[in-house]
Amino acid sequence: MNVLEVSGLNKVYPGKVHTQALTDIHLSIEEGEFVGIMGPSGSGKTTLLNMVSTIDQPTSGSVKISGTDPFLMNKKDLALFRRRRLGFVFQDFNLLETLTVAENIVLPLTLDKRRLSEMDVMLGQAADRLGIRDILNKRTYEISGGQRQRTAIARAMIASPSLLLADEPTGALDSAASRKVMESLEDINRLERTTIMLVTHDPLAASYCHRIVFIKDGKLAAEIHRGDNRQAFFQKIIDTLSFWGGNSHELSSIRV
Repeated sequence: MNVLEVSGLNKVYPGKVHTQALTDIHLSIEEGEFVGIMGPSGSGKTTLLNMVSTIDQPTSGSVKISGTDPFLMNKKDLALFRRRRLGFVFQDFNLLETLTVAENIVLPLTLDKRRLSEMDVMLGQAADRLGIRDILNKRTYEISGGQRQRTAIARAMIASPSLLLADEPTGALDSAASRKVMESLEDINRLERTTIMLVTHDPLAASYCHRIVFIKDGKLAAEIHRGDNRQAFFQKIIDTLSFWGGNSHELSSIRV
């Protein structure tokens, strides 16, 4: 079953000069897939993510998540849909500093008015999965960037969303923390069968995906699949980036 079905998607930003940000995008993501979206700055990656996350509306075409078109919903139903069906992980973590790690993670459940006993069980499972049980009582300013991002991932996955959307999740992290965050996402995908769409410019992060879709100038430009060997896939990503534009020349010496 396709969790995400994007058909004939176009996005035009009006103004003195019309900007065509996306042109005729067709993309489907199956249940349990881990798909990366890559492309040069300004290629339309974030615009696509904003459509899928229902933050921004398409000019034409459709976005369906688990067979539902969220853009046909009223505001209240859409807010509920986003909370229950979509998980979000951002580059800057988006955690609340006044809350503990545990309180940040269970925030979506609190908003859904879940029972405390149920929340405790779900919190424990999410914390164990991400290796952060020992920091649950700390405030977010007392932990490292990598731990913050794993906290954000725990919050995003705690309600078992249909689709987890990650926007440059390793963008603010060093390579060791990046690796741990990507291994966490890979585990969640493999063990929980969580469907993930990752927008990134980082070939190392992208090498954890099953397949990568490349966007250039608002159009789908290429698609590559991982296979068994992540090292070979990493090199394929580098080669594809250098062909379609990007900062690959700085990255080819990185070890996976």
